[in-house]
Amino acid sequence: MTATTDTRTASPSGQGAPPTGASPTRARRSPVLRVLAESADLALRNLLHLRRTPGLLITCLVEPVVYAMLIGYVFGNSLGGPAYRSYMLGGLLAQTVAFTTTFTTVGLSRDLEQGMVDRFRTLPISRVALLLGRTTSDLATCVASMAVTTACGLLMGWRPHAGPFEVAAGFLLALLFSFAMSWIGVFVALVTPNAQVAGSLGLIWLFPATFISSAFVSGSSLPGPLSTVAVWNPITSLANALRHFFGNTPPPGFRVPHDWPAQHPALYTAACSALLIAVFVTLSTWCYRARTSR
Repeated sequence: MTATTDTRTASPSGQGAPPTGASPTRARRSPVLRVLAESADLALRNLLHLRRTPGLLITCLVEPVVYAMLIGYVFGNSLGGPAYRSYMLGGLLAQTVAFTTTFTTVGLSRDLEQGMVDRFRTLPISRVALLLGRTTSDLATCVASMAVTTACGLLMGWRPHAGPFEVAAGFLLALLFSFAMSWIGVFVALVTPNAQVAGSLGLIWLFPATFISSAFVSGSSLPGPLSTVAVWNPITSLANALRHFFGNTPPPGFRVPHDWPAQHPALYTAACSALLIAVFVTLSTWCYRARTSR
């Protein structure tokens, strides 16, 4: 019996011995790579889940068309006509990426309400990975919305007057800002009791944040302190940065501010995005821990 046991232990097949060398799941050993891999899996799950909630996808594709028609033609004719419609695309894209926050808020709040998050808690998944998977998947929704917005701009006469690298840099900056804004959506979803309240609260602050800016009008034309708010609003800086990258000049009579954010719009937008990510990742992780430990 002993000889048989020794023969099995020393067999060339290595059965019964612990595996040595590189593990096929080496990425799971590193905390950072493990979080990234789990986030990618959850992001794919969220994208596949869109098939069951086509209303969200339809909304993200139709909403940019409605705003483009409303602002471009209902208000645009009194603000400069074709010249304004070409100039407004930067503001329209800034509004589009800001409003994708609502998809993050509604999507995560539904997962919380339907018990999906409780199911994930039973698995060895990082808290950050669950939230990062949601914000990452919503970047795909943002890309779709930006594509529709850009197509509307092209149909209305917008054309970029810069090189492909500048145009690509503008879109990448918009995606960075969208990623930062989606973490605000995560925070809103975690502090609200249900999806209905989350959806309403997620829109209440977005409208003033978008329209008290230079996205569609000159911020210097706003009265009193609203002008100062518009100057330092990151949505203003994103719109100005996109116009700079696209080479779009303001229409005649459009007053352009000369404050520091207006002179360095790309730098200011990137700095605000980094600050929003740092603050709301921390707050969201803390709120998620507090909510799921009840």
